Amino acid sequence: MSNTLQTTAPCPLIPSHSPFVSTTRLPMSSCWASEWATEGLSRWVWDANRAKPVRENATLTFRNDGNLVLADVDGTVAWETGTANEGVVGLDLLPNGNLVLYDKNGKFIWQSFDHPTDTLLVGQAFRAGGPTWLISRSSNLDPFNGPYRFGMEKRYLAMYYQSKLSLKPLIYYKSDEFGNGKGFLANMVFNCAPETDEAYAFELRFGFDMKNSPRYTLTRNMLIGGHGRSPSTYILFDRDNGRESECQLPRRCGMLGVCEDDQCVACPRAQGLLGWSKTCAPPMPLPCNGGAANVGYYKVVGVEHFTSAYVAGDGPMKVVECRDKCTKDCKCVGFFYKEESSKCLLAPELGTLVKVSNSSHVGYIKMSSK
Repeated sequence: MSNTLQTTAPCPLIPSHSPFVSTTRLPMSSCWASEWATEGLSRWVWDANRAKPVRENATLTFRNDGNLVLADVDGTVAWETGTANEGVVGLDLLPNGNLVLYDKNGKFIWQSFDHPTDTLLVGQAFRAGGPTWLISRSSNLDPFNGPYRFGMEKRYLAMYYQSKLSLKPLIYYKSDEFGNGKGFLANMVFNCAPETDEAYAFELRFGFDMKNSPRYTLTRNMLIGGHGRSPSTYILFDRDNGRESECQLPRRCGMLGVCEDDQCVACPRAQGLLGWSKTCAPPMPLPCNGGAANVGYYKVVGVEHFTSAYVAGDGPMKVVECRDKCTKDCKCVGFFYKEESSKCLLAPELGTLVKVSNSSHVGYIKMSSK
């Protein structure tokens, strides 16, 4: 006989009070730690049916053949583990938040730790050839994929942003290189250890292993947290305690804004730099078949795109050539030009413009010439 659980939520989720790394609650990679389950503080850390919410009275069934199946109220299968006839004899939710299906010998046939969504729990890992990315939710209530992603690639940890405007993810953070230029990351494990014998504080860290790089392993400490009963949060982009400037965040200044010293300081308009507010936005998109004669630009001196720290751009080329490339590209809403290197970077979206001291780094925002 199958075991069936009826759910009234839009998707089945696993709550946990363990430390975690998340891309959703703060779209800038954050860590949270607490020694005890703090009253009123819980986070959703995994959802099985990402982007496929079910309705009230949907069922989650552990079938006799060992398959775990989520079906909508009309019987449509929204998600399943795909473990039918694989020798599964039981299901368990472990204290660390890992949902597992196991065989008669206790071997895990399937585990949620192999299918991360927007969060890593303690003991969970990225693996080459396995899960390598976290993708944020649109919001705490919206189970669809959001614009932020964090993961490992080659010899780096990286963060990307992708909205409906960009055809591919845009990088806005890359870690220092691992492996001394050799090999690639084989896995990254998020783990936790008490800092004191009394376990009043915990050290959260990532452990790395490299492949094709001789005897290269590393542990990177991220946070000392969980003092007493108060949770602690480590945020990579934080004006007080973080390692990176908030100005590197794609949407620190919303749709458009100049950022300096972690603050949104100006709204770049054709008239000049005006006071920034949340209403600051780029000019209306131009029709793709409007012709080059209808395309104009206004100049913003001493700024870079939020991707400029990791994307050099094309070139060398003249600024007029860079302008022509953007004009002919319907997805281009502006371009960024470095006069000393003649490098050209086309931008499918603007967002945060990072203020720099070099006045030869210039942004050009596309607008109607009429």
